[in-house]
Order: sequence, then C-alpha cells, then structure tokens
Amino acid sequence: MEKDAARKRLRQLREKIDEQNYHYYVMDKPLISDADFDALVCELAEIEREFPDLISPDSPTQRVGGQPREGFATVVHRLPMLSLENALNIGELRNFVSRAMKLVPEAQLEFVVELKVDGLAVSLQYEAGLFVRGATRGDGEVGEDITHNLRTVKSIPLRLRKPVTLEARGEVYLPRSSFLALNEERSLQNQPLFANPRNAAAGSLRQLDPQVASSRNLEVVVYGLGYSPELQPHSHSAALNSLKDLGLRVSSQTVVLRQLEEVVSYCESWRVKRAALPYEIDGLVIKINDLSLQKRLGNTAKSPRWAIAYKFPAVQAQTKVLGITVQVGRIGTLTPIAELEPVLLAGTVVKRASLHNEDILREKDVRSGDYVIVRKAGEIIPEVVAVVKSRRTGAEVPFIMPEFCPVCGAQAGRLPGEVALRCLNPFCPAQVAERIVHFASRSAMDIKHLGPALTEQLLSAGLIADIADIYALAGKKAELLALERKAEKSVEDLLSAIEKSKEQPLWRLLYGLGIRFVGERTARLLSAHFGSMDKLISASPAELEAVEEVGAKISASISEFFALDSSKELVARLRSAGLKMAEEKENSTEKPLYGKTFVLTGTLAACSREEATALILAAGGRVSSSVSKNTHYLVAGEKPGSKLQKAEKLRVSILEEQALIALLAKGK
Repeated sequence: MEKDAARKRLRQLREKIDEQNYHYYVMDKPLISDADFDALVCELAEIEREFPDLISPDSPTQRVGGQPREGFATVVHRLPMLSLENALNIGELRNFVSRAMKLVPEAQLEFVVELKVDGLAVSLQYEAGLFVRGATRGDGEVGEDITHNLRTVKSIPLRLRKPVTLEARGEVYLPRSSFLALNEERSLQNQPLFANPRNAAAGSLRQLDPQVASSRNLEVVVYGLGYSPELQPHSHSAALNSLKDLGLRVSSQTVVLRQLEEVVSYCESWRVKRAALPYEIDGLVIKINDLSLQKRLGNTAKSPRWAIAYKFPAVQAQTKVLGITVQVGRIGTLTPIAELEPVLLAGTVVKRASLHNEDILREKDVRSGDYVIVRKAGEIIPEVVAVVKSRRTGAEVPFIMPEFCPVCGAQAGRLPGEVALRCLNPFCPAQVAERIVHFASRSAMDIKHLGPALTEQLLSAGLIADIADIYALAGKKAELLALERKAEKSVEDLLSAIEKSKEQPLWRLLYGLGIRFVGERTARLLSAHFGSMDKLISASPAELEAVEEVGAKISASISEFFALDSSKELVARLRSAGLKMAEEKENSTEKPLYGKTFVLTGTLAACSREEATALILAAGGRVSSSVSKNTHYLVAGEKPGSKLQKAEKLRVSILEEQALIALLAKGK
C-alpha cells in the first residue's frame, strides 16, 4: 500500500471507529457486531504497524501507551470542583429548595435530577477537540494528572466530534460485573480484595502502569461542563445535550422536573430501582437548571448553593457475630470489634464493625454468636445497630473486656473520668505502630509512603522501634531493599520524604508526638506562644494554661508527657536528627496584622475557615475561638450565629470577608 493511500485509509478507519464508539457508548445503540468492530481495529493496527510515522495521539490504538509512570503531576482546575452538600432525608431536600426559592423569589425554578454514580470524580480537558489531560478532583482546586489511565477508558473519546475546547466533569466507575470478576481474580492470586467498586475504580486510576487500568473495564459518565470558551449554554440540561452531541457519555436517566414533589417522587423511586442498575449509586444529585440562577446563587466555601446530593438512607443488613476481638489504638484505647459473617452492605462486603467501648458493648448486649443488624453510618463506617434477640438460642457467649492488653499483656485500666479501657504500657507494640503512623500522617510530619503496611514491615524487621528511628533509616538502605516489594525507586522515595519532613514547622512536630488532647489547633497555639520545644517542656501548668484554649486537662497531659524520661530521650533524638525545635525567627512587628486578634464565624465564601486562619497567622495575627474584650475583629460569613451578637455587645469591629481579604492584601 502506498503511503498516501495508507494515510487516507487510516483517516477513514479512525472516523468509522469513532462513529461506532459514539453509537455504542453514548447512544447505547451499536450499529455493527463486536466482531465487525474488532476487524476495523485490527485493520487500523496493521496499517499503523506498516507506517508507524502515521500514528496519531487520538488513534484508537493509542489508548494504552508506553511505560509505567514514576509518579503523578498536579493539575490546577480552571474552575474549582466543589463537593456537594448532602441531604440525608426528604426534609433536608425540601429545605434546600426552600432556601433557593428565598434567594431568587422571582424565579420559576426548574431542576435537573441525575443519578449519583458511586465512583471517582474526574476532570476531562479537550483542546480543539483532542483529549489532552485528565485529573482527579483532589482538594477541589488541584488534582492529580491521571491522563495515562483515563486514556484507557473506552467510553472517553480521544477526539470529540467537533474541534471544541472544554473541560468536562464526570465520574469514572467500575460496573458491578467487572468488580465481581476483578475480586474473583484477585482472590485466586492471593491478593487483597477491593472493599467496593468505588475503591476499585479509584485504585485503578491511581496506578502508575496504564496496562493495569486498561485491564479493569472502567466506564465514565459525564455530569457537567466545567469550562469552555466556545460552548455557552443557558441551562445545565442544554450543556449535557451539547456534551452528548460532542461524543461524551452522559446518563440516560437524567430528567428535568419543575415541581418539588416530582423531584421527591423521582428520588424515592430510585431507592428500590437502584438494585437493577449495572453499577452502584448512592443517591441522586439535584441541580437548578438555569445557569444564570446558578451564578446568582453562588457557592459556600465548599459547595454550591444551586445543587445538593440526596443520599439514600443507610442500608441495613442482618448477619452473625462470629466473635469479638479487641483492637489497641495509638494511645492504648482498647476497642471491642465484632467479627462478622461477611455481608454485602451498600456495595461493600462488611466483615467487622466497631462496638466502640465497654459501656456500649454492655448497653447493646452484643454476644458472640448473636445475630445483629448492621448499617453503615454515613454510608462509610459499619456499626452494629441492635441485637436480634428473637434469634437467640442460648448458645451465645457474653464478652468480657480483658484485664490485660491482648497485644503486650500489660495491665489495662480506666483513667479517671474516662469511658475507654486502656493498655497502660506506652511501649505496647500496637501503640507504637499507631503512633508511628500518626507521626508520619499528612496532618503531622507528612512522610509520604510511610503508612500502616510499611510501618508493620519496618517494625517486624526490627528496623524501627519508635518514631525517632525513622530518621536512622537513611543508613539502612540495604536492609530496606531486602524488604518484600521494595525496589530502589520506592526506597529512594521513602528516604527523600523522611529527609523532607525535617523541614516541617514546630507545630507539626508537636502534633506528631501524639500527646493526648493536643490536636492540630492546640499544637499551633502552643508553638506560636512558646516559640520553642525547650520553653514548652519547661513550662509550668500555670504557664501552659495561659495559652488560649489550653485548660487544666490539656495542661496536665502535656506536663505528664514531658515529665517522662522516655519522652525527654525521644525529643533529644529527634533534635539530633535535625528536626526543627523552634519557630522560624521573623520580624512579626512588620506584618500587617501583627498584634490583632481575630475570631471567625459563619461560612466563608472565598476560602475555608482553616485557610483563613492560616492566612491570618501568616500575616502576624492571632485567631481565637471565642469573642472577648481582647478581640479586635470578628470576621462574619454566612449564618454567623451567637458570636455576632456577642461581638456587637462588646463593640468589636465586624468585618465582612472582603474586608479581611483587603487587610491581608496590605502585606503583599
């Protein structure tokens, strides 16, 4: 075949294959048989093998490409991918509609109702009709670049039907049949099973090797237009129709309704019908259709005011308690766990459920051998609702909490005023493991790659015994490489993350130490007040309680922790490893908010309260949780609550969010 003829035939084949994909995935009406479709793809591949220089990035043969990647780059979304507020019952759904009607009383509202597919939210970016980038939702502002895996999803077109530039939002999911087949295969290979289709989809898209994602039969449904300089629809339903016309797959179950009762009826109907779907849904999404009204209604800090997710009530199931075990937590808490006969619950196989503490265990009277009703709290955490006492035979065995720790054998006991039973040995292996995981967590020292599984490996191999040993791993590279599934790259990544953690500020180290009652906020306040680890360690109870929000309980816990010889030794070893033991010296007096105390209340629109707090602290200000005569400014967002009344009574200056932004801008 001559090259010109090959070029012409390739163009014809690609157009035919794209057209068949459109009718198969988007229209759900295949025009030819699978065998005829495969023949087209085979002919295309044969010509491309003969003329490799004619291969284009949008060719159907290029869905799975190249070598595994080394990591994920980040992608900034052109418009934030906000999360949705949840309506957990019909009453909350009605309240959502009422709030919207009050904000735009003159408008005749129209609603788009969509199935809430249970998968992973993604952004799909096209330039001049070509698929160029795909990303996870991430934190809403920045996601991970997973283009290499999204290219393997056959229902995502590599070229749109028109040369349009746009960013579409969708959900990648794993159909039930594919999920069951995948878990069956993993079971035969002695691999851990995925808990549910959502986790399987997320895990597939976060593989560095696109061949893995390609093998898992992922699907996509597009639910919105994020951005496009060319498409300017007036309504959400029109945007969906435009996306469908361009070749993107949208849900065939989406409806436009005008009456609230129609919306309620449609949502209720899917509580039963969802079982017949080939994929999992965990509710429905209700959006105001008119895009101009969406713009007027705007967003809160985290979610739009023009959309809500109606979540189905928690699914319950009945199963048998095979036994009751005890789990030991980071600070020694002994938690009874019901080991269950596996039961499918909201798309997840549930085998365990927390019984929380001894008092709840006794109150519910859960026994080994009992039949119990279990549900998922918020569709996530399995919990035992009640015992089915009518099914008792008399053979059930009551459970008695142990007097000794099941891991280390040390005495267990309750501290004054506490419900939880605890292992009183701070060197208990279970506590050590949990403390190391906490220390390395994202909120503390943020040591990537050091999670529960690797922590157990390192402890079992004797490479670490506490958190300070983490910083000696740099000299044990050979031992790390000898661990199972540890290659040169993964070891280098771990050691790099450990070294990088030495630059974390003092407050992160304080939080990472795991002192009881010292959370992130308290750690920040302590760090800002004392400025160094040495001053904190030597502080008296009165000096500690002079710190805002630190009372007698927290003060006593801090004093007890640093009074231990083991704690003093631990801090000394961390100091020797090069961790920061003091706040960075800055000329705070030159900062725009130096000496000013702020209180935040209500919902902010431009950023979260945590983000606003960080900005104020960076500008030299202080943030308090309560209004007093020492408060300089109250920053009031939406629904400010009682703090506003108190501020007005004390004649504290009240700022709207934009005024705060203006104050912060002075320091830029």
